[in-house]
Amino acid sequence: MDSKENTNHEKAAVLVDSGCDIAQECLDRFGMWLLPLHIDYEEKAYLDGVDIDPQMVYDRYPKDYPKTSTPSLQEVIDKLDEMAEAGIRKVIAVCISSGLSGTWNAVRLAALHQERVEVFAFDTKNISVASGLLGIWAARKLAEGMSYADVCQGLQDRIYDSKVMFYMDTLEYLKRGGRIGTVSSVIGQALKIKPIISCNKDGIYYTVSLIRGSKKGKEKLLKEMVKFCGNHHVWLGIGHGDADKESEEMEKMILQALGGRAEVMYRKQIAATLALNTGPGLVGVAAILDP
Repeated sequence: MDSKENTNHEKAAVLVDSGCDIAQECLDRFGMWLLPLHIDYEEKAYLDGVDIDPQMVYDRYPKDYPKTSTPSLQEVIDKLDEMAEAGIRKVIAVCISSGLSGTWNAVRLAALHQERVEVFAFDTKNISVASGLLGIWAARKLAEGMSYADVCQGLQDRIYDSKVMFYMDTLEYLKRGGRIGTVSSVIGQALKIKPIISCNKDGIYYTVSLIRGSKKGKEKLLKEMVKFCGNHHVWLGIGHGDADKESEEMEKMILQALGGRAEVMYRKQIAATLALNTGPGLVGVAAILDP
């Protein structure tokens, strides 16, 4: 399925922001549209996933530490116009948590400033691949013939059925980005403790567990994700920050633990905007229950 093709009889399609961390092959396969977030260096504002990737961010550490920003109101309106020109009449916009980004609000406001498409702006209360799995679920349901209204309601009903957990080598990047408390950062550096982090029901980062060492980190991450999955069938998404080997090991571990109840939708390097606030060494796993 081409990314600009829409097979739903209501001419509906899913728009996701780049923070949802969906692999390009899944965007193409499920006919999804992408709204890039910004990474702002002194020389220019880059578009996440368009003209900047995570490695470019890592390569400029520690000299350059840019800011992230949301798409402008006009950029969102332009994207909705582009979708309308392609024949789409209804848009489900899946956005990362409003507690971590202003993208959802930008989409919500942009929808009010145009009349060409109907827009449902969905705040996932989540981040990265956990948001991405909700977007894939919505796109797949549209392709299967579920009505636009039912998909919108379905997203709201299952908002807490998707969860991501991740650990990282250092807390320094989250501290710089103001994403967690300074006390947690100091403890992590002093004791070489690594956190496992997730999003709570308000869409804000919280610490699931504190562990010592990357091996124990993977083991604890596995244990917590298996606990979340329970006896459900799940889709999995696996993200990493310059840690491909470690993420491959995690993929094998969780598939073995869950047996035939799990399908990995994709494994990828996280988006540049997320890499900026987490740094290299991150491994994350997301699951959506009974997709």
